[in-house]
Amino acid sequence: MEAGITMHDCEAVLFDMDGTLVDSTAVVERHWARWAARRGVDLAAVLAISHGRPTLDTLSLIAPQWATAEEAAGLDTAEGEDSEGLAAVPGARELAAALPPARWAVVTSAGRTLARSRLAAAGLPLPAVLVTADDVSPGKPSPDGYLEAARRLSVRPERCLVFEDAPVGVQAGVAAGATVVGLTTTFAVLDGCAHRVADLAAVRLIDSGPPLRLSIRALAR
Repeated sequence: MEAGITMHDCEAVLFDMDGTLVDSTAVVERHWARWAARRGVDLAAVLAISHGRPTLDTLSLIAPQWATAEEAAGLDTAEGEDSEGLAAVPGARELAAALPPARWAVVTSAGRTLARSRLAAAGLPLPAVLVTADDVSPGKPSPDGYLEAARRLSVRPERCLVFEDAPVGVQAGVAAGATVVGLTTTFAVLDGCAHRVADLAAVRLIDSGPPLRLSIRALAR
């Protein structure tokens, strides 16, 4: 059920990638399933914590004995070569195309090579500012990625609007001081969000500013 339309002014928009701009669930779960079967790890335990986290962080939490850069790179490479089932989240292409190029960024837990290939496969533009797991450490829920994106865009974090689909990403955006809008594409419940939306079709750029003005068709809490 929708709560109605609200207006939000900001200086920049920061997007998570997987589950926010790109529907990659089929690819991600397919490769984690293959890895879990090969390594004898419980898949359900992996999927319970993997959304929004860098691959190496997930390995460290679920199977420390396999938490190596080589193991993570192998998983990421396999995912990057697989585009079956990838698609843009509804509204993502339209919103990205409408936003001024210097006023938005992507902050993802994926590595740079995987992020670039996944955005391209989904038909999304490569942003001028792309902050990946190769650029910051630690990953989400640390705010470092969002803070770095704000720095590169020369805006204060508290003047940014963050779009996220996973609890660790929401935590990262809130910790950075940004206003966070949660997409229910992956999780129905996302604590800490100012608003929740079904997908990016619920978001429209009303004025390119400055400041940017967006309308948000939020879900009822």
